[in-house]
Amino acid sequence: MAKFTRRNLIQTGLAAGAVLAAKGCANSTDQSESTEATTETTTEDGPKSPEFNANHSKDVTLRFIGTGVSQINEIREKAEEDLGFKLEMRALSTDDNNQIAITQPGQYDIFDGEYFSLPLVIPSGNLRPLDVKRIRQFDKLVPIFTTGNLYDGAPVNESQGTAPRKVMFLTGEDSTEFADEPTDWATLIPFQYNADTLGWRPDLVDKEINSWAQLFDSDFQGKTAILDIPSIGIMDAAMAIEASGLMTFSDKGNMTREELDQVTEILIEQKRNGQFRAFWKTFDESVNLMASSEVILQSMWSPAVTAVRARGLPCQYGPLKEGYRGWGGGIGLSRNLSDIELDAAYEYLNWMLDGWLGAFLGRQGYYSAAPENSKKFMEDYEWAYWYEGAEAAEEILDPFGEKIAEKGSKRDGGSFEERMGNVICWNSVMDEQTYLVQKWNEFVAA
Repeated sequence: MAKFTRRNLIQTGLAAGAVLAAKGCANSTDQSESTEATTETTTEDGPKSPEFNANHSKDVTLRFIGTGVSQINEIREKAEEDLGFKLEMRALSTDDNNQIAITQPGQYDIFDGEYFSLPLVIPSGNLRPLDVKRIRQFDKLVPIFTTGNLYDGAPVNESQGTAPRKVMFLTGEDSTEFADEPTDWATLIPFQYNADTLGWRPDLVDKEINSWAQLFDSDFQGKTAILDIPSIGIMDAAMAIEASGLMTFSDKGNMTREELDQVTEILIEQKRNGQFRAFWKTFDESVNLMASSEVILQSMWSPAVTAVRARGLPCQYGPLKEGYRGWGGGIGLSRNLSDIELDAAYEYLNWMLDGWLGAFLGRQGYYSAAPENSKKFMEDYEWAYWYEGAEAAEEILDPFGEKIAEKGSKRDGGSFEERMGNVICWNSVMDEQTYLVQKWNEFVAA
C-alpha cells in the first residue's frame, strides 16, 4: 500500500500544510464530542445504531461533497422525505473532491468518494473511522468490499490496483492505518461500484470491439478519448498498452518509475499521431463527446452509456477479452460531526443500504453494495436484466423514465458475476503516485 509523506502530498498538489492543520482541528473536535448517552436497540436484522430521534433532526442539514455521478436531486429528495432532515449536495470533479476532503474539513459533513482515493484522504485524519456495529445491513455487503473474494476462482479475487478490500478497514477507532483483515472500523460504507470498459457508437464503428488494444486502433484515429484523472486514466492506458503488446507490467496497479516513463512515451506518441480527440474528466463530458459523435470509442462509465442511450442514440459497452477495470464508491463521515448530526449521518448510511438507493442507481447500470436489499425495490424483469444477464422481458427504463434498452435485449457483458468477477485491476494510487501525476500531466500537455 502506498505511503504518503508531507513532501508527497505537496508534490501531488494536495496542500499538505492545510492537511496537517486540518488534522489538528479534527483531533481537537473529536476530543470535545459530547458523551451524552444514547439508547441501543435491536431489530430482527441485528443490532441497530443508537436510537435516532427523527423529531429532533428536522433542523439538521448535512453537507455532502462528491462527484456528479451520485449527487442527484431525486436521491436527495427521497432521503430527505424518508429521514426528515436536509441534505446539501455539492458536485465536484474527482480531484476537487479529494482536495477538499483533505484540505477543507470544515466544508463538508459527508464525503462521497472512491476507494482508490483513500490512500490520499485517510492520512489527513479528516474522516471518522466508522463503527460497523452501527450499520444494520453491514453483513449484507458484497464480499468484494470485505474479504475481497467474490466466488472461487474469480479473477477479481486476485485483482491488481487499489482494490476496496485493501482500504476498507482501519486498525482502530482513532487510526489512520489500513488493516489487512476486517475490523470493526471502516473507512467508507460502500453503495455503488462497477466494472468499466470501453464504450463505442455501433452505428459509427464498423468492426467488432473486443480488446482494450482498440483504443489505439488507427482506424479510429482522432475519434477516441481517454479519461483525464491520473489514477484512473493510467489504468485504462496500461490495459490498452499491454493488450497491444507494447509492454508488460509486473503490477499495473503499482508501476515502477521505469514503467511510468515507458507508458508516458507510448501515450505521447499516440497523442502526436492524432489518436485522441479529447481527454475528459467528468461524466457529462464523456456523454457529450459520444452523443455529439466527436468521439466514437472511449474509456467510459456504464451510466454514461445509458445516458447516451437515453438520448435515443446507440451506444455499446462490451466485455473485452482482457477483462474489466473496477471501481467502487462509498460514504465517509467527517470527524467534525457530533451529537445529533453524527446520529443523523449514521442514519443516512443505514438508509443508503436499505435498498431504494441501490435500485435507483441500478437502473443506471451501477451495482448495489447490498444487492439483495435493492432487489426488493426492483421489478423481477429489471433484476433479471441488470443482475442476471437475462433478456429484458419488457423495455428497460432508466431511473428518470427514459427508455435505454429494448425488450429482448441483454445487458452488455452479461450477469453480475460475469462482469464483476472478471475485474482484473482497480483504479489505483501507487507508491510512485507523485511521479505518476507528473508523468501523466506531461502526457496531457505534450
